[in-house]
Amino acid sequence: MTVLGIETSCDETSAAVVRNGRVLSNVVYSQVKSHAEFAGVVPELASRMHMERLPAIIERALRGAFGKNASLKTVRRYVSAVAFTQGPGLMGALLMGKIAAQTLAEAHGLRLIGVNHLEGHALAMCLEQKVKAPFMTLIVSGGHTELVHVRTAGRYNVIGRTRDDAAGEVFDKVAKFLRLGYPGGPMVDRLAAKGNPAAVPFTRPMMPGTWDFSFSGIKTAVLYYVRDSGYAGEGRVRPAVPADKTLPEKFTSDLCASFQEAVVDTLVEKTIAAAKRKKVRRVVVGGGVAANRRLREKFKTRAKEEGLSVHFPSMSLCTDNAAMIAYAGALKLKAGRAGKKLAVDPSMRIRSWAA
Repeated sequence: MTVLGIETSCDETSAAVVRNGRVLSNVVYSQVKSHAEFAGVVPELASRMHMERLPAIIERALRGAFGKNASLKTVRRYVSAVAFTQGPGLMGALLMGKIAAQTLAEAHGLRLIGVNHLEGHALAMCLEQKVKAPFMTLIVSGGHTELVHVRTAGRYNVIGRTRDDAAGEVFDKVAKFLRLGYPGGPMVDRLAAKGNPAAVPFTRPMMPGTWDFSFSGIKTAVLYYVRDSGYAGEGRVRPAVPADKTLPEKFTSDLCASFQEAVVDTLVEKTIAAAKRKKVRRVVVGGGVAANRRLREKFKTRAKEEGLSVHFPSMSLCTDNAAMIAYAGALKLKAGRAGKKLAVDPSMRIRSWAA
């Protein structure tokens, strides 16, 4: 079974070919440089760039998988289905991916499969390691922080999600406030490696009694700490450290390390506790924030202490990519779920579809 996947949920334009669980190609075009000057993703710009880039990206994926003679005109010779991201994501961006996938499917008589973006992240690890279900998945990215009990492919139980800012989102907002650049996650991670994670005693928002997350308080605590340290100007908290202010390197590194440690501790401890409560021995971490150095370190340490195994995708499968969409699509195709409920939905939640 060979599936062409298309991913356009946010600011990565991606196409991939997956055959029987093996990645034949996975092409990702990042729009980061185009959005960097705005310190965040501009939805209209993202949609326009998907429209401009998708044909070439799809052809690159086909040629990478099948050789230089493969093209959009000959796609039927190589694949039997096209999978695309239905949601969640930016509405315009999602529509660009659906239009491309639907056009290819109708023009070449291919089956069409809609895939939940979060399901793709939850199962991305399976492209590299055969992680036996059930397992606990932490999906952690710029737009999502969710704890999902994966009973088997297609059977999911969301036990916790963020009530405000997602983990990756709060990294970006803190980096923007400190004028570190965009995207913020890698910048904070790099500076944190030089700092003292115990320098600022930020409270860990464990929220007893629920598996949900809330990171807006940590974000605000960072803003107040900078203001109270005299670097944000009198009475000034937002939108950022003034352009004429330069924060001392040690101050910034210690602050980033302390902030990052608070977020990582919360993610790790709640995930480990959830896995133990659900009596599963395996933890899978997916999404862009899964690339964070400290998150990986702490998860491995705590999982070993608790007798659990923890699994991270390679860096190329942490960020948004079409290989995970093609893989999840192939599972739905095998189960006879292709062609059902194909409308895009920017607020779509991960739901079970298997019997």
